Amino acid sequence: MLKSLRRAGPPLLMLAPSLILVGVFVYGLIGANFQTSVTDNHTAAQATGREPSLLVWFQNYTDLLGTEAFQHSLTNLVLYTVVFLAGTMIMGFAWAWMLDKPIKGEGIFRSIYLFPMAVSFVASGVVWRWLLNSNQGENASGLNRLFQIVGLDFLQNNWWNNVTFGIIAISIPAIWQLSGYVMALFLAGFRGIPEELREAARMDGASEWKLYRHVLFPQLSPIALSALIIIGHMSLKAFDLIMSISKPANYQTKVPAVDMYVFKSSFDYANAAAVGSILLIIVALVIVPYLIRTNRQEKR
Repeated sequence: MLKSLRRAGPPLLMLAPSLILVGVFVYGLIGANFQTSVTDNHTAAQATGREPSLLVWFQNYTDLLGTEAFQHSLTNLVLYTVVFLAGTMIMGFAWAWMLDKPIKGEGIFRSIYLFPMAVSFVASGVVWRWLLNSNQGENASGLNRLFQIVGLDFLQNNWWNNVTFGIIAISIPAIWQLSGYVMALFLAGFRGIPEELREAARMDGASEWKLYRHVLFPQLSPIALSALIIIGHMSLKAFDLIMSISKPANYQTKVPAVDMYVFKSSFDYANAAAVGSILLIIVALVIVPYLIRTNRQEKR
């Protein structure tokens, strides 16, 4: 027992600062957030401690999930995530596939595709707010004006001001910004496949389609899964891009993260914490199975 402690002592001492910081500022704050979410802390007086807060358990959660406004936020989150995931995966893979074949100026194309990733969501949101302007006809600007100039007036629409599908318009700049990142992941995967494997498949009579379907695509499946997890959890926490293009009070583009901001701004800490806990659960449902799967693969 003493020998085990001596062996484990130095590593534990080295890890102790990190473990303490993570325990306090990650898990400790998650616990504090959950504790706030089960109280009736809905006013500024309660937030500042001038009035007491009572324990209401899961009433805030049931009230939130039962309101049409929060259901709309969840629906927007699903729409944004589906379109964002599909767009980034398709465009990222297509660019990687094109760059996988030897072409002149590959470095230039790669830089162009990766450049949007270097721009912050706030900065790009300001530009895309003008591009996605909903004005039409004589007052048209942005993309609507471009459609008007090229004679495609039927494509003009109110973009993010649409109550039902406005959130999909905001997924367009998100796709533009992160497709390059997915491209980089897939391109690294393509370049990591040995050329001998491709040549062996061709010598066995495999066509280009069969080569990709039966040889290359299976090799890229771990990368595709990693890209889905990374992009998926980013979409679930979408906030800054939406806030840059739209406004917190806009019903058509609000998502749970925006609701949390609005609740917190009005000193409704209980509902803000409840929304945060719901988002944490949703993200955990995406991340935890991936971590379990990765852990099992490492043990094999």
